[in-house]
Amino acid sequence: MPYRKFEEYNIEVTNDVKDKFKSIIADLGEDSSREGLLKTPERAAKAMQFLTSGYEIDAAEILNGAMFKEDYNDMVIVKNIELYSLCEHHMLPFFGKAHIAYIPNGHIVGLSKLPRIVNVFARRLQVQERLTHDILECINNTLKPKGVAVVIEASHMCMMMRGVQKQNSTTTTSGFRGEFERQETRTEFLKLISSDLR
Repeated sequence: MPYRKFEEYNIEVTNDVKDKFKSIIADLGEDSSREGLLKTPERAAKAMQFLTSGYEIDAAEILNGAMFKEDYNDMVIVKNIELYSLCEHHMLPFFGKAHIAYIPNGHIVGLSKLPRIVNVFARRLQVQERLTHDILECINNTLKPKGVAVVIEASHMCMMMRGVQKQNSTTTTSGFRGEFERQETRTEFLKLISSDLR
């Protein structure tokens, strides 16, 4: 599938998804025909289809379309990339920020493409651990850098709104490949982003 920006997606609501949301509202004991809820099934369906639109996009194609030969051998870091995703266990949001670094190996990539990669994988039903791995492996396998690192810090509504109800808890996950598996390189990266970690 040709790569398209998220902004270019025109989300079309399917009646099947809309009808399922209408049934859920009724099953919860609400009157789906009252004024405030009349358009809710359509809105909810449209929102869900947008929030899971990452399934329709090839993340590797995004990187392949913006790789440039460049003799640069030092660390490249994009910090504080906002991310919003849905927990696959409860379909509640989790949100936070990602920090990505790579060391080029003859090619660099357009900087905006790294946040786009985050969006592709975040807009799927996810767990934070797999989200971190998906981003890491996509960059590593496509760009083939000397090394790549990903750190994600996020708050999970499934822990904040329900269950243990711990509003101040955050989860940090990380992944490292290549040169970042060396303690010296990893420490440099973590030091450079440490002021942005809570």
